[in-house]
Amino acid sequence: MNSETPVRVGIIGLGNIGHYHADRLLELGANLVGGLDIQADARRRFAEKYDVNTYEEKGQLFADVDAVIITTPNRFHEEYAVAALDAGLDVLLEKPLAHSLESAENIVDAAEAADGFCMVGFNNRFGSPVEVIKHHQSQGRFGEMQHIEANYMRRRGIPGRGSWFTSKNIAGGGSVIDIGVHAIDLALFFLDFPEVEEVSAVTRSQFGNRDDYAFVEMWGEDVGPEGFNVDDSASAFIRCADGKTISLEVAWATNRPTNDEFFLRGTDAGALFDRGNHELTIYESGVGGRNHLTESKVETQSNDTHKSEQQIFLDAVREGEAPGVNTPEQGLEVQRVIDAIYRSSEMGQAVQLDGTNATAEPTPSDD
Repeated sequence: MNSETPVRVGIIGLGNIGHYHADRLLELGANLVGGLDIQADARRRFAEKYDVNTYEEKGQLFADVDAVIITTPNRFHEEYAVAALDAGLDVLLEKPLAHSLESAENIVDAAEAADGFCMVGFNNRFGSPVEVIKHHQSQGRFGEMQHIEANYMRRRGIPGRGSWFTSKNIAGGGSVIDIGVHAIDLALFFLDFPEVEEVSAVTRSQFGNRDDYAFVEMWGEDVGPEGFNVDDSASAFIRCADGKTISLEVAWATNRPTNDEFFLRGTDAGALFDRGNHELTIYESGVGGRNHLTESKVETQSNDTHKSEQQIFLDAVREGEAPGVNTPEQGLEVQRVIDAIYRSSEMGQAVQLDGTNATAEPTPSDD
């Protein structure tokens, strides 16, 4: 494709996140061809806002574009991603990879066999503080990164009860698969995606299923506890190869302050990345002169992470080469951890991962 030719992009799933992507595509100069949705009202609103075509059938859209961005509810990721890849298109697929591990594996299989590529929407990787962390990490400043404390906790932040986010059948889970997926991905990213060996976790549903759930504001309409059958928080410990570990706290709702902090613990230095405030502090020590401890506040340029992600995607489409970041294989590793978290909680014990399957660790005998 000519480097001056705008990439023709279609959006599949015309809800709020579809509009969010569309706005940024236009800012980047892409050719927003149109959007696809099964809901007539969604198609009408999108067509009116962006003055583009809308489609009911995949084949009609696929014939008019070079690439698609998929923002549907999780359960429908596989249907559209596999079809687009089979049609030779490049795909930017919003996180998570899918609603289930089996579905995620099917997407990866399709991507491996496709002429086009699939990029997974882990936009937080493109925040300026994260890029600074990875730069210092590549220069050896942190030494060996051993442990990540990953937090993504809201005091009150359950999506509208009754929306697809709170339906296990459609979303595949609740807080873990919605926002925990970002925390898991960033933690594995900071550790350079080591092999995950064991996951021990507890998921909870303590707030969303209550008649007296107290909140100040809520995304979407609230139909009450009858529209909620997923987790609203989780705690997990993830053991990886070479002694690397992750402690994870995730919550849509909890009786504590919001916390979006990631603590990185290396052998030579550590860091605190506050994802919510985009703040970065590096912690170091030394023996020069006298023993001393140092805290360095790092100021970075602010950036729109979704827009940065889209730029990489569009450049890769134009160049005809997979971007090499946010790969479906990495998305599958994140999905395996999510699956293991739910399995561990359901079984009440740790599960071991062998790279392809999660199995329960035998309970020690009292004999």
